[in-house]
Amino acid sequence: MNSDAPVIAISGVVKTFENGRLRALDGVDLNVQKGEFVAIVGPSGCGKSTLLHLLAALDRPDEGTIVVAGHDLAAARRLNEYRARDVGMVFQLDNLLPTLTASENVQVPMFGQGHSGRERRRRADELLAMVGLAGRTRNRPPQLSGGERQRVAIARALANAPAILLADEPTGRLDSASGRRVLELLEQVRREQGITVILVTHDPAIAARADRVVQMLDGRIANGTGPA
Repeated sequence: MNSDAPVIAISGVVKTFENGRLRALDGVDLNVQKGEFVAIVGPSGCGKSTLLHLLAALDRPDEGTIVVAGHDLAAARRLNEYRARDVGMVFQLDNLLPTLTASENVQVPMFGQGHSGRERRRRADELLAMVGLAGRTRNRPPQLSGGERQRVAIARALANAPAILLADEPTGRLDSASGRRVLELLEQVRREQGITVILVTHDPAIAARADRVVQMLDGRIANGTGPA
């Protein structure tokens, strides 16, 4: 992959639902460079989350191309390796498994990746320490606050050292202090690890901290401020 090429290249992407009656994405074009922090904003129903789900390979476009970290997401038949290794996803709901400890939740994506149990535990403990939860590795989600659970979710998303981190309203259900901590963590991993961060948010203050703000409206890119 050419080092000058964008790590994410989206061209002419269309995505419909309800047998084509609902056009969630209507010809989206977007390039994102390696290490860039991009915030995607816009009203509810404009296609922000749909675009993020396509980037995570949780769905496929009806038309157009999406190339992420060298993977053609629209054409490839098998994307399990991409989902496991190249991209991490943080949702508004933390989606942690309530019966597992924080450490065990972080280890889940590492299964099937050739790591021993000791390696998985060591990596999980390192990541939980990085997100400020070194003393909470044995706690289960019901024993953690909302902000702590979201930090565990970030650690889990980073388990396999992905090139790209996708975050869908990760602070939307948190108080301002917890939300600020989560945002600082995303900025930290981007700065220290060179990870590309794509963040969907309704909060203008959060979006303002990104390198570039991409405005969506009616399934299209309305504008994209900052470096292209």
